[in-house]
Amino acid sequence: METTVKFKTLSCRESRTYLFAAVFVLGNMLLPQLCHLVPQGGLVWLPIYFFTLIGAYKYGWQVGLLTAVASPLLNSWLFGMPPSPVLPIILVKSVALALAAALVAKRTQTATILTLILVVVAYQLAGSLFEWAYTGSLSAALQDVRLGIPGLLLQVFGGWLILRKI
Repeated sequence: METTVKFKTLSCRESRTYLFAAVFVLGNMLLPQLCHLVPQGGLVWLPIYFFTLIGAYKYGWQVGLLTAVASPLLNSWLFGMPPSPVLPIILVKSVALALAAALVAKRTQTATILTLILVVVAYQLAGSLFEWAYTGSLSAALQDVRLGIPGLLLQVFGGWLILRKI
């Protein structure tokens, strides 16, 4: 299930970096709105991370970090989701995802189910460890893994399908 994907690390000096980041932020704003129509949709589908994964994997860490930071902040400010108390946790997970995705893409130069599983496991591990330290609750730290399996699968398989097409 390997696919050849052209990766392009965009720099902060290029206007395309900000254009692509804006498009991915918009995706990270619209997808959560759809998911939140279903009870606990955000907790199950983890939608705020989806386009961060795509942007960072395809266009590098600069697009990834812009998307990772702007998406949760704008969603919280405009829609109240994620709520302010969990915003630091979402930001850490989102930044970890952007960095993991960009690093794996740069090293492997391929988008496979396995590489995307690696990215998802890496950011979930880093984010869960941070959340456990931040909240002192292992149960809260493992919530994404307990409730968010559909969202994690969407990130891997949906991400792989989209990366093949763009």
